[in-house]
Amino acid sequence: MLVRLLYASRAVDTRPETIDAILTQSRQFNPTSGITGILCYGGGIFLQAIEGGRNAVSDLYGHIQKDARHKDVVLLHYEEISERRFGGWTMGQVDASRVNTNILLKYSERAELDPYNVSGKVSLALLEELMATASIIGRA
Repeated sequence: MLVRLLYASRAVDTRPETIDAILTQSRQFNPTSGITGILCYGGGIFLQAIEGGRNAVSDLYGHIQKDARHKDVVLLHYEEISERRFGGWTMGQVDASRVNTNILLKYSERAELDPYNVSGKVSLALLEELMATASIIGRA
């Protein structure tokens, strides 16, 4: 059974090397667990979609909730899926500071990443548009 989980969190440490370490760790761990997904980071906020088997996604989300590098972890959306949307990425990356502000403004009151103030479905639509507009890097 495949599932998709979308969550938001705030970075405790916003230094670029800390964010890079999170991505590196994800890209090493996820293939062995059958996890794929995408991570959007901007303004100290993470927006992440993870996909995979129900148990693997649940275990990973539990780990994220306990990870000292994250705070204010909020579940935005969870669903059973028949196919992956982000299957090409062990953990794709979006740098929100480089995204066309019109895309962010399309989904939010202000041109900034703010998943805490929009629905999970809106956040998922934003990630899908970022994927469609080739705003995602790091397919590895």
